[in-house]
Amino acid sequence: MAGTEPADGAAPAGRTGPDGGGDEPNGGAEVARRANVIGLGLIGGSVALGLSALGWAVSGEDKDPARVDAARRRGVIGASGLDPEATVTFVATPVSSIPEAVRRALAGTTGVVTDVGGVKGPIAAAVTDPRFCAGHPMAGSELDGLDGADATMFEGAVWVLTPTAETADTTFAAVARIVSDLGAEVVALPPDRHDTLVAVVSHVPHLTAAALMTVADQRAEEHAALLRLAAGGFRDMTRIAAGQPDLWLDICAENRTAIVDALDALVDRLVRMRQTVAGDERDALLADLTRARDARINLPGRVARSAEMAEVRTVIPDRPGAAAEVFTLAAELGVNVTDFEVYHSAEGARGVLILLIDAAQSDLFRGGLIARGFRPSVRRLG
Repeated sequence: MAGTEPADGAAPAGRTGPDGGGDEPNGGAEVARRANVIGLGLIGGSVALGLSALGWAVSGEDKDPARVDAARRRGVIGASGLDPEATVTFVATPVSSIPEAVRRALAGTTGVVTDVGGVKGPIAAAVTDPRFCAGHPMAGSELDGLDGADATMFEGAVWVLTPTAETADTTFAAVARIVSDLGAEVVALPPDRHDTLVAVVSHVPHLTAAALMTVADQRAEEHAALLRLAAGGFRDMTRIAAGQPDLWLDICAENRTAIVDALDALVDRLVRMRQTVAGDERDALLADLTRARDARINLPGRVARSAEMAEVRTVIPDRPGAAAEVFTLAAELGVNVTDFEVYHSAEGARGVLILLIDAAQSDLFRGGLIARGFRPSVRRLG
């Protein structure tokens, strides 16, 4: 994967190996796949561990030098600083500082750059380099920092990528491949669409859990036994309130509009639920609870590989963001992409995107691709 040269006047950051000297983490030996992680907290640490488990040589940095030292002692990273020749750089800093960190990574390295922030619109607007593809793994833990880092955190998780028209197809394909190698299911969405959706399924649930936990805590001041009565349902619903509070300040600021809209919808639903309960409207209450139960039961689970698969091949049209369009369409249609690759001929012709999907979804997907100007071929396997 070819990158561009660093920006004029931008010098790569210094980098030290495990012995404190030299640029290579393995005593000067050539390393085939090299990565950077900027920000060594829970998600950044998990990315570093996951890449290391796959054989990558990982360099890392963090604003806290003690955390960098701890990461090296624990084997989370093999070297400190920014590797200028890394194939990929993951930026895992707080949301408000991501654009600056991404620009620094683009200037100081030759590979692709991505991030793991929970809000995408402002980041995509701030950075329009073709070597950057924003992303968001839908995974986490109640544990903080390196203590919660886990090499298997992303296995079976959804990892959203939000390419824009400026994102090079090669950048999207490279980031998607690496994320897939970490065990995640790649879903592509436009940045603003991502922010609207995660406000409902991630941001507002956290704020709701925090509000309910606060109500319970206030009541516990009057009834000391209250929290001792908290059973599994209450604990399950409020579990995410144990997350790191300061991270949510940036998220709420950067995704304010979508979060407020989702909160308004929730408040409206709660008001109607209150009216139903207060009016002893048993039929209406039953209908609401049944609808919620059915929706919860039908939540998509982890993607299972079907016994019958289909291979879909399509030439990538010569227009910006064409490869990402295919994954965006798959997300819109609910088509599960279980594997993929991008093939480029030696002559440098346009690439061919090859995807493996459930055979039962192949006609739907083929029709959607044709409607968007692609020319797919489908071959059933097995």
